[in-house]
Amino acid sequence: MARKTYWELFKVNPDGSVEPKVRVQIGGVQFGPGVRFGRGVAFGGIDLTMYIGHDLEIDEKDGVSTITGIY
Repeated sequence: MARKTYWELFKVNPDGSVEPKVRVQIGGVQFGPGVRFGRGVAFGGIDLTMYIGHDLEIDEKDGVSTITGIY
């Protein structure tokens, strides 16, 4: 497990949408670069836009960063 900043995994686009920089998994849902989402969109029951700027605990395996915790 590793602790990474939100900015290492996601970018916020000029239109306010969020997009992963790498392949990410949360709550059994996997998505990667090119997938844009905004406030109110939940992955595995988690709205990741609510945690912009927070650190994330991840488990990296086979090129996928699985989010296991939010600080």
